[in-house]
Amino acid sequence: MIAVLRRLRSLLSPGRRRAIVCQRVVELLTDYLEDALPRAERARLEAHLAGCPHCSEYLAQMRVTIELSGRVESTSLSPAARRDLVNLYRQWQTG
Repeated sequence: MIAVLRRLRSLLSPGRRRAIVCQRVVELLTDYLEDALPRAERARLEAHLAGCPHCSEYLAQMRVTIELSGRVESTSLSPAARRDLVNLYRQWQTG
């Protein structure tokens, strides 16, 4: 909870109320897709998306990925594919 409050405070600080940059959009897209952003942050993100073809394309790619991955059955993965996905996830977790 404290981390969320710190994040909100940093987002709402006076110097941060301007337009957001592409890197921030990438950080916020999961929350955006899950409808978990505060209204003001969502509006800033949507304003950025309206004017940035690169971030709009990235959002479209994320939506396609979500759609396609929702159709993958774990039983349809080969042991090698399953192992690769687990390894990628572990690498992502450790940064």
